[in-house]
Amino acid sequence: MIKEKVTLFWFRRDLRFEDNHALWKAQQSEYPVLPVFIFDTNIIEELDEADSRVTFIHNLLTQLSNSLKSHSKSLYCKVEDPIKVWEEIVNTFDVQTVFANEDYEPYAITRDKNVKQLLAKHDVNFTLLKDQVIFEKNEVLKADNTPYTVYTPYKNKWLENFNTKHLNSYASNSETNFLDSDFKLPSLSELGFKRSSITVKDYDLESLEDYKKVRDFPALDQTSHLSPHLRFGTISIRKVIKKTLKHQAFLNELIWREFFMQILFHFPKVVDSNFKSKYDNIKWRNNTEEFEKWKKGQTGYPMVDAGMRELNATGYMHNRVRMIVAGFLCKHLLIDWKWGEAYFAEKLLDYELSSNNGNWQWAAGTGCDAAPYFRVFNPTTQIKKFDPKLTYINSWIPELNSLEYPTPMVEHKDARERAIETYKVGLNNT
Repeated sequence: MIKEKVTLFWFRRDLRFEDNHALWKAQQSEYPVLPVFIFDTNIIEELDEADSRVTFIHNLLTQLSNSLKSHSKSLYCKVEDPIKVWEEIVNTFDVQTVFANEDYEPYAITRDKNVKQLLAKHDVNFTLLKDQVIFEKNEVLKADNTPYTVYTPYKNKWLENFNTKHLNSYASNSETNFLDSDFKLPSLSELGFKRSSITVKDYDLESLEDYKKVRDFPALDQTSHLSPHLRFGTISIRKVIKKTLKHQAFLNELIWREFFMQILFHFPKVVDSNFKSKYDNIKWRNNTEEFEKWKKGQTGYPMVDAGMRELNATGYMHNRVRMIVAGFLCKHLLIDWKWGEAYFAEKLLDYELSSNNGNWQWAAGTGCDAAPYFRVFNPTTQIKKFDPKLTYINSWIPELNSLEYPTPMVEHKDARERAIETYKVGLNNT
């Protein structure tokens, strides 16, 4: 039987047709394009059966699939180890080329290396293209060609290198040059998952107009809700940057995202180690009962508890509140940042390894360009600054003024002194 000649496009962190670099490249091929998505069992088997991000991904794939079906095309979707899927594909089709957008996380780099080797054995080229960032891994470097480890000079170099040509979009779409096919999208239950009650909010780029004024006030809920959409690629970074060029405060946050991505690429040890090894001798208390109280929002500190309850209920947490709850865990409770990072990884809709890791190490003082160890946020003072009318707190802690609400599990003054002393001792033992 003669196999059909096809070009493959692999959907990963780019779940859209519009302005998709690798999809556009595939659509230039002389051969019809078969779009592929793989539910990687190495990843999904570690997740809760009601993981909200799997529901979100499945919803997005359903939209993509329906769009293709309207043109008598379909999405080739499998649930398996990627290597096994690609072995099946090359045995089923006469694959000419495979296109995908590059992913810079350590697991993805190893996976893509293995897939590339497999495809090469079948004389199939695997082409990775830049799509999820404006500047990738080695495009913003110091004069000596080493990576930046401090944000501000990185940002300045990023802005110096940037021009509007970087925002040129790719004319990919849901119609051009796809293979006629009728593959079935597996249901959530066939994947081994249940539909989550937590939903991802639509992004709102118009909210950027007031971002600088309102970004630190969680009660206003005027954030863009963009982060899960950037994480899973429902919108291109080019489209977002076009909208944010006039809003420097928000643009700075997007540059932080690329800063942490290149940190993870150049220093993959940060996944499970301190960026600054001098912090390796800190004696974390790692009290499991206290960790459970923090997770459940039962610390007795209203801003911390409101944030954790919001996270558990919605998968979201305001950025200012993330800083407060992370600082509280690491400094007030002296619990290893890796515990908090792992819990956020379970719960956040917008979980991205580089940013989550970078921000947790920033809060703990162990990361590149981190907060100094002696900076210990007072959670009560933070309320006066950022939720003075208790609007945000009352929305998550209805029992705030009753006897049901716990007393603070630790006094701020005592915790601050303990944290500073513990850090000092650890640093002196390096």
